[in-house]
Amino acid sequence: MPVAIVTGASRGLGLALSAGLAGAGWRLVVDARDATALAEAADRLGEAAVTVAGDVTDPEHRAALVEHARRLGGPDLLVNNAGILGPSPQPRLADYPLDALRAVYEVNTVAPLALVQAALPDLRARAGAVVTVTSDAALEAYEGWGGYGSAKAGAEQWSAVLAQEEPALRVWRVDPGDLRTRMHQEAFPGEDISDRPLPETVVAAFLRLVDTRPESGRVRLADLAVPA
Repeated sequence: MPVAIVTGASRGLGLALSAGLAGAGWRLVVDARDATALAEAADRLGEAAVTVAGDVTDPEHRAALVEHARRLGGPDLLVNNAGILGPSPQPRLADYPLDALRAVYEVNTVAPLALVQAALPDLRARAGAVVTVTSDAALEAYEGWGGYGSAKAGAEQWSAVLAQEEPALRVWRVDPGDLRTRMHQEAFPGEDISDRPLPETVVAAFLRLVDTRPESGRVRLADLAVPA
């Protein structure tokens, strides 16, 4: 059975993708900072998942994720989904607290690369794949999205370079689109985001990506959606 590491898997997109992979026969190593929420997610994922509570910015935690995946025989896939929005409501760059900006970069840009580095020998050996969840805010200039957007832009760039440096791997920057998640709600405090689709709606497209293994690059899950 193939093995995947999925970060930020206690809720939202991470949980939806993990459930989809479990249903497709994958073994999982999943994490989240909130141990209670992660335990609740484990009930949904069942025996397919090993849960490891912790913070992706912690080197020991990253090492533990990789070690658990090795015990299962993998990893074949690393899904860098964990992320933070930063201050809510999001400030303009002129007012952005720099300590908060450093935290946003650490979680969204640095930690995912550090986890790739930890897992890379195993991924190379298995001709595996790396998915880093990104956003259109990495490409477009939206007022108030300077911190999060630039952090995701950094992750997009290192992913593109990694694809050149590791041609035996698949390295995808995956834009899931606007979804009805807690993070998206934090970006629009007090607003009704019920018009956004639930994370479960993009799972089929994600599984299609993993199954068909197209060339490394930027992927919009909407482009992989199977017509109803």
